[in-house]
Amino acid sequence: MTIKAVIFDLNGTILTDEDEYGLAFKTILGKLGAKNIEDYPQESGVGVEENWPILLKKYNLKTKRTMGELASETQMEYLKLLPQVTLRRGFLDLVKIFKSTGTKIALATSNTWEMVEKIFEKFSIEDLFDTVTTKEELTHNKPDPEIFELTANKLNTSESDCLVFEDSQAGIRAGHEAGMRVVGVARNEAHRKVLKDADVVIEDYSKLIL
Repeated sequence: MTIKAVIFDLNGTILTDEDEYGLAFKTILGKLGAKNIEDYPQESGVGVEENWPILLKKYNLKTKRTMGELASETQMEYLKLLPQVTLRRGFLDLVKIFKSTGTKIALATSNTWEMVEKIFEKFSIEDLFDTVTTKEELTHNKPDPEIFELTANKLNTSESDCLVFEDSQAGIRAGHEAGMRVVGVARNEAHRKVLKDADVVIEDYSKLIL
């Protein structure tokens, strides 16, 4: 396989922020009266706002808040925890390797541009990417392949020449349906099993053999 471009998801893939988003969702769910909330109540990869109809049904909750308002409250809770978030180990070194070979680098996230800007500000990684695709540009979110097809088009690269890094089932499915190979980025051994449909699963970027 020829790799002309790599496309990274953001949350949980570049960033080690699974715990922080889990806690943010738990906080808002608790305020809505939910009981026995899981540590990771959200569905990874589909977007914060898109999670709320799923969660309201799952926990049998009623609220007058809109999905947008719930998403905004969740993001505010997450931002309180952003100082605890780090880049995933080996990410910067891997990007340097790709750039040294002329490989294009893209970010494709179900998150909003506003949140991406805050993350860029904290980690100073904006200049790493040749293009960025965010939620606002999409008609359909993951697992629909639109986000990856659009990103490949921005890079002027065939989908078959792109390699995706993802930490969710939805993202893996979207990458495959776009005709791309996908590396699953797991947070632990249990998460590896969730990502079993990826072409390769890793827990540490430094362990990736190209």
